[in-house]
Amino acid sequence: MATKTKPQNGNSLIGSPADSLREEYTRQQALFEAQPAIVQRFLEVQGRQVAESFTERAQRVRFTLPDRITVGEKAEVLPISEAARTQSVGKFADRLSGRDVHITLRQRLTELESSPDKAIATSAGLIRFAAAQHIVRNMLPAGRSVTYTAAEGEEIPSVPVAGSEPESAITAERDAIAEEGKAEEGRGSLQVPYVPAARRFYLPQWVAFDDRGRMLVHSVDEAEAHVASMQKFLDMLFAARSLAPYMVADEEFEKKRYGMLGQLVNQGRALAWHMTGTIIAAIKERAAAQSLNRGLSLRLPYFDDQELRIKHHAFVVIPAGRIMFVPAFVVRAAQEEQAKVAQDTRLGPSTRKHLLRELSLLEVSFVSAE
Repeated sequence: MATKTKPQNGNSLIGSPADSLREEYTRQQALFEAQPAIVQRFLEVQGRQVAESFTERAQRVRFTLPDRITVGEKAEVLPISEAARTQSVGKFADRLSGRDVHITLRQRLTELESSPDKAIATSAGLIRFAAAQHIVRNMLPAGRSVTYTAAEGEEIPSVPVAGSEPESAITAERDAIAEEGKAEEGRGSLQVPYVPAARRFYLPQWVAFDDRGRMLVHSVDEAEAHVASMQKFLDMLFAARSLAPYMVADEEFEKKRYGMLGQLVNQGRALAWHMTGTIIAAIKERAAAQSLNRGLSLRLPYFDDQELRIKHHAFVVIPAGRIMFVPAFVVRAAQEEQAKVAQDTRLGPSTRKHLLRELSLLEVSFVSAE
């Protein structure tokens, strides 16, 4: 969960990176709030343009600096010349060389912030701040307050604490789906509450599996779409961080990161587990039909909690050829892969544990079939 922290006074000679980021965030926030209301609105409009172009990776980005800016403890108002106000990023040569807006925009803002003209430097910094704020606070939906716990031996909290869901979700807009075509005239839309297992997560509308791995949606495609939505949510959040690293000190940023990261890891693993069960069922069905006597290779899905996506662990169970299928081949292959994965340092500890559980499930599923 997000925690409130007190700004550091900066008196220490050596500060941690987190302290520096917090101080920069506090400084930019204070500068923004020191501007007159009309300048704040102008910065917000420009920040929105920059944010949308940045997250959509537009080929070109245009923004305008305000005509004046307030700086310093004495609230000195400094003008910005008309010639310096209009800014454009994204040249044809940049596109040819593969330099997208994530590189060129950050570079241009850094150049402006390094300007000897204090008004230009301050304005550029505030547009960066406004853009990052817009991504975090306006472009991403807000969810509920949640509490996750980390499973034994894992670092990312992803298991919802039982009892954290509200007792009712009938009338809360973010807790229920408004079904079209089922409303009575004059009474609004029909609110259908999410199941309690979904309401334990940050955004219940993207929960596809309950705590027992049972699918809550109609198909695997729908579950994959939910996972993709969560990945996009975090991609946008991390885009805000790449634009303005000090956003990690923002309370709303931390709340959304915590809530969505735990939900994505939980649901990503559940999806991989479900897909593994489908693979096991397909092997048994094909074995019964005698259609596995020419070899068998598997691509076992697992969720990598470092890259935050479904990946596949490929291995051969039976080499290609006329070899009669027997369950013992699957058992042996699963055991061999468990030994390899246990020593694979490319995988994070929790990802390795997750994949080993899937390989163990594969092994156990065919032990009884021998």
